[in-house]
Amino acid sequence: MLTLIINILILLIAPFLMIGVIKKTKAFWAGRKGVSILQPIWDFIRLMNKDLVISKTTSWVFKAAPVISFSTILFAALLVPLADGRSIIVFPFAFIMFAYILGFGKFFSLLGALDTGSSFEGMGASREACFSTIVEPAFFIAMASIAALTQNYSFAAFKGILHSAGIYGYLIIALTAAALFLMLLIEGCRVPVDDPTTHLELTMIHEVMILDNSGPDLGLITWGAAIKMFLFEALIANLIIPMGWAPLYSIIAFLVIVFLLSVLIGTIESSIARFRMTHVFEFIFIMTLTSLLILALVTYRIYGS
Repeated sequence: MLTLIINILILLIAPFLMIGVIKKTKAFWAGRKGVSILQPIWDFIRLMNKDLVISKTTSWVFKAAPVISFSTILFAALLVPLADGRSIIVFPFAFIMFAYILGFGKFFSLLGALDTGSSFEGMGASREACFSTIVEPAFFIAMASIAALTQNYSFAAFKGILHSAGIYGYLIIALTAAALFLMLLIEGCRVPVDDPTTHLELTMIHEVMILDNSGPDLGLITWGAAIKMFLFEALIANLIIPMGWAPLYSIIAFLVIVFLLSVLIGTIESSIARFRMTHVFEFIFIMTLTSLLILALVTYRIYGS
């Protein structure tokens, strides 16, 4: 029960701190002091205390989209192994439910953007949908390969890679971590795919989709986006942390890895410019290539001599 409470607290609070660490890292590389890592929490509270401004041209879809999207992200969080290496809800093929419940939430986010009637937001929704279409097969290739290797069809399969693959396991873990990190950048709308601070009309993707959201709706969207990024960091952390560690050591290692990944994201955003739109697809296909390498290694391990 104690570890469950700790996991829930980490899930609800750590995403804010993760965003704060990213901003602090970017400020460090820019030679600035930057805001406190707690600033995202105060920003969220400020948004929740504001009034909603809703266009008369929108329907119930626009009003429901932020709540549905946030709810699906929270449900997906129940399927992901957190600080102690265990998921709150465990069942076979949970990674399929994880992908499609997030996809369901994104579907309503896209509908909410389209419901405004703005061609500008429609452009962003079209780009977001296109990116997700490319990422999804790569994710399933990687997860299905690991499931076939370990004969475990949940996220707990991560802990059995070294036992099932031997020396090849280290390479599979490294490639899977790289694929998940690329997915984090893509789904989290971060540089070099997207820039959460951009205000250039022709390059905005996710940010343009939420231009008409305000107050509590915008607060839920920003919190949900942070939790989604945190979930991918949690998957990477559980991929790296060995099996059999005591819960306390696992929690400490989990938080350290999440912190280091946040610093890495901030460093990338400080050292790499956002790609031109024509090159974004080439970057996204790197995840597909990585997943195919995982599939090749797993196939060789199972059927090779």
